[in-house]
Amino acid sequence: MSQGPRSGLAAVSSALLAMSRHLEVRDVLKTIVASARELLDAQYAALGVPDDHGGFAQFVVDGVSDEQWKAIGPLPRQHGILAAMLEDAKVERLADVRKDPRFEGWPSAHPDMSDFLGLPIRDGDEVIGALFLANKNSPKEYGGCGFTADDEELLAILAQHAAIALTNARLYERSRELTIAEERSRLAHELHDAVSQKLFSLRLTAQAATALVDRDPARAKGELHQVAALAAEAADELRAAVVELRPAALDEDGLVATLRTQIQVLDRAHSARVTFAGRGVKALPAAQEEALLRVAQEALHNALRHSGAEHVDVTLDRRGAGAVLRVTDDGGGFDPRTVRRAGRHLGLVSMRDRASGVGGTLTVESEPDKGTTIEMEVPGG
Repeated sequence: MSQGPRSGLAAVSSALLAMSRHLEVRDVLKTIVASARELLDAQYAALGVPDDHGGFAQFVVDGVSDEQWKAIGPLPRQHGILAAMLEDAKVERLADVRKDPRFEGWPSAHPDMSDFLGLPIRDGDEVIGALFLANKNSPKEYGGCGFTADDEELLAILAQHAAIALTNARLYERSRELTIAEERSRLAHELHDAVSQKLFSLRLTAQAATALVDRDPARAKGELHQVAALAAEAADELRAAVVELRPAALDEDGLVATLRTQIQVLDRAHSARVTFAGRGVKALPAAQEEALLRVAQEALHNALRHSGAEHVDVTLDRRGAGAVLRVTDDGGGFDPRTVRRAGRHLGLVSMRDRASGVGGTLTVESEPDKGTTIEMEVPGG
């Protein structure tokens, strides 16, 4: 008998420590859901964070495969039991959720659920989420709910700590956003001042050269040399500013984590399935990592906005001392030659420039109705 409480306390402690270990909101949500399902021995668990439009800004599940989740479709609306937990802010423990008068059904691909335990997550008086579990694994009496009053008490404790972890994660992300915004504003001012001065000098010198062309060609030639020098200095100022504008997440999290986070966001924001796999990639020089990130962003933008793709797969693999990025979609594709002749580049020129700028190569494979693959390879530092 004495082993049960100790092992239960250890499990709760592990769950709380896991929640406090993460700073990103999405990671915190996933940890809360996984911890709740494990602690209460349920088949399914989910956590929804409401938006201001009758839906959910984020909805995280555990116990459902990626294929099932994709088949279920869009995020749920705030209706039925979910709405009750958010509006009434009280615990819901049901023997069979399907028999509750508020039940409004679910999509055909949704797993079948019976016994149900759900409760709101509060930050003070504000309800910031709804946490619920379904299908307790332990045996239960016919017509009874598998979840007990002890389960309810345990989930309430977990929800209290989940509120703290979620609030801290939100504050962290907001703080980072403000830091990035302040840094970009500072750099914008510096860039404006430095480049404006150079361009003003360049303009005056060019005007002087124009006035001297006919009456003093030798002096005009000297002024034109000065124009070239000022233009080179302005370009250096721009390059320096671009280096300073390197995404903060790259410095903090590295390329693989930054790509994974951004692709998770895109996957939830678009109807297309967007996946990422990073295998064996070591840290690369800063310029190469930024170039890979920018090319990935441009390729993803094209695939999600223009191609009509249903699946977009991004991989980043180690190749020798360097790395190779591959973005593949099953969209409409295009004829690269036709795109060039029409004067439309779909960002291909900038992507090639970024690749060559760090000693890499970029290849594009595409055909109408056969999708597109963009591959960028960079050498090691």
